[in-house]
Amino acid sequence: MRPDKYYERFSFCEAQIAQPPHPELGLAVVIPCFNEPDLVGSLESLWNCERPGGATEVIVVLNSSIGCPAPIRLQNERSSQEASFWMAEHQDPLLTFHLVHLPNLPRKHAGVGLARKIGMDEAARRFDALNKPTGIIAGFDADCRCDANYLTAIADHFRAQPRCPGCSIYFEHPLEGPLEPKIYEAIAAYELHLRYYTQALRYAGFPHAHHTIGSSMAVRSNAYKRQGGMNKRQAGEDFYFLHKIIPLGGFADLTATRVIPSPRPSDRVPFGTGKAVLDSLQELKGATYPLEAFGDLKAFFESIPALYANGARSSQELARRGSEAMQSFLEKQNFAKSLDEIRENTANEATFRSRIFRWFNAFMAMKFAHHARDLFYGEPEVEREAARLLRLMGSGSEDAARITARELLRIYRTIERRGETAAKQTDRVTRREEIPRNSR
Repeated sequence: MRPDKYYERFSFCEAQIAQPPHPELGLAVVIPCFNEPDLVGSLESLWNCERPGGATEVIVVLNSSIGCPAPIRLQNERSSQEASFWMAEHQDPLLTFHLVHLPNLPRKHAGVGLARKIGMDEAARRFDALNKPTGIIAGFDADCRCDANYLTAIADHFRAQPRCPGCSIYFEHPLEGPLEPKIYEAIAAYELHLRYYTQALRYAGFPHAHHTIGSSMAVRSNAYKRQGGMNKRQAGEDFYFLHKIIPLGGFADLTATRVIPSPRPSDRVPFGTGKAVLDSLQELKGATYPLEAFGDLKAFFESIPALYANGARSSQELARRGSEAMQSFLEKQNFAKSLDEIRENTANEATFRSRIFRWFNAFMAMKFAHHARDLFYGEPEVEREAARLLRLMGSGSEDAARITARELLRIYRTIERRGETAAKQTDRVTRREEIPRNSR
């Protein structure tokens, strides 16, 4: 898609930054900011990073809606003043900061998705001005911190992998600090849930299992535009956006650096980290998806070769042998009709498999996890399921009842930082337990 056509079709507003980009611009970091008391702390963290080759820009999109409550508008004004003063005091031609303040966005669309979109579109425009279609756009948040090699690690990653359209950047929430201890317990359980879910999908054989967190992602400008850019969702914008990028192929996990998101509770969005911590503090247990659901997914994914080879007969066999949860889900999604259409448009097994996963995408996998949890297996505590998965991976203790969320999280972090997956772990050990697919 030509640059002018992209903006004509998808952009929300005109260019916001008058200053031309540095000729050597290679990386832009976009930060949405709403009702954030310590924006400067985020800017300081980036300022203290090692400088990559070429130039980097940081684009802050300070935003609020028409009719926004007065205290939030006042906080945004304060953040604008503080950030403007800070930026004036921190000048480096190879690391420049820009503040875009949009205080009257339409109430219908205002939110984190639109703020990310405005900033990412702005970054794409600036790469277009330099005829650099493969420039890198990274997502960050106004309450995040990062390791000192954050900028250099991103630049090095994309330089070493020229075909990579995007990546998920390794993250760790703080587990100690000035906040109440119960907040850190809540964030440990929530981060464990995120890592368990990703590793369970990988164990099941889902090919597009990556973390999808807006503050720890990066994409190339051309891939960003080719997939229609960021959406305007007020929550979950990162999940839906990245799952347009991941199926392009070559998507990666960048584990050579670290983003440190805030563990604070928040009600600014209906779900996500802040809301999960808030729910936990209101005495809702740290829960997750049942491991049985991923056993069902694994069985379904392993049936793909038979579905291709045996046609309608294998579909009937799948219906008879699949778990009750999977049978009911596939029927609800009218899978038989979709399968017929997939068969009609494929000439080999590789294409068939690709089309199956285009249909059974990340959104469908999450829908099935909800379906299996809500109607069949129940909602278990995250510590129990995470420990069960670790045993399958050969990394867990037999006495799962004594393992805390923090201890489990430490193991999962180690696995992901090393770039390991459940499948790799399982290949190295003798499995001592099978995932039960039809019962607790």
